[in-house]
Amino acid sequence: MQEDRQRYSAADLEEFKVLIQGKIEKAEKDLMLIRESFINDQNNGTDDTSPTFKAFEEGAETLSKEQNAILAGRQEKFVRDLKNALIRIENKTYGVCRVTGKLISKDRLRAVPHATLSIEAKNMQR
Repeated sequence: MQEDRQRYSAADLEEFKVLIQGKIEKAEKDLMLIRESFINDQNNGTDDTSPTFKAFEEGAETLSKEQNAILAGRQEKFVRDLKNALIRIENKTYGVCRVTGKLISKDRLRAVPHATLSIEAKNMQR
């Protein structure tokens, strides 16, 4: 006896596809802004006029660049996860928990469209 796996309807998948495409567009814009701020050192040509507190400024600048690099990495992962969700939509496996095989609730998918685990499976991880 073979049990059919549950899955979302074509209309549901289309709804999620539109949602995810919008999130990808916004996430890629945000990533571009992070990268631009990372590249732009915002140097106004005052390096030689203010030697006081220079060490503090350099430390803060380094910290800021490190934080931007971390943010960029997270944003890149988010975009990748969203694009993987689009692939699952095309394969019609989107919204199926990879642990339990049950459908992930629509509310969870609307909040976290790249989710691959149901709340039940997520709680089992703890």
